[in-house]
Amino acid sequence: MAEPAYFTDSIEGRIRQLRPSDLSQFRDHLIRLDRDSRRDRFNGTTSDAFLCTYAERCFHDGTTVVGYLGRDGQVHGAAELHERPEVADTGEIAFSVEPAHQRRGIGRRLFRRLILHAHALDYTRLLVTTHPNNEAMKRLARTFRARLSFADGSTMGEIELGRPNLDGIAELRLSA
Repeated sequence: MAEPAYFTDSIEGRIRQLRPSDLSQFRDHLIRLDRDSRRDRFNGTTSDAFLCTYAERCFHDGTTVVGYLGRDGQVHGAAELHERPEVADTGEIAFSVEPAHQRRGIGRRLFRRLILHAHALDYTRLLVTTHPNNEAMKRLARTFRARLSFADGSTMGEIELGRPNLDGIAELRLSA
């Protein structure tokens, strides 16, 4: 699919960690994703029922969910940081931005905020898996120096965070 030739770096909302009371907004955001966005986010087709269960699971298993709230106060983008207890100091990340809000720098800002949370949780490595045709996610991951590989119909990325640089964290916080 051809990418539009435009990109703006302005958002008219705010980015913050979602609270337990934001569960329904997170769920509604996932349900509003179109077919292609759902495929890119979940690496396949998903039903509304699956998305409802998924949102509940995220909020009940300790997943960090950071959201982009538009001027209307609704969640229109989200970034998730899932614990991977079987892999030391490693988290898995995922992103979704509704089509009407894409190409405005929201994913990049969500990514920055998630890196702050990853450092706070003492993670040194982040994993990301996406649909092989999700060019936006692959570009975003490369922006944060992800090493990408391709296997089993997926694109897999690995980002080495190392130990936090306090100056770098301040810079991330100011630009998030």
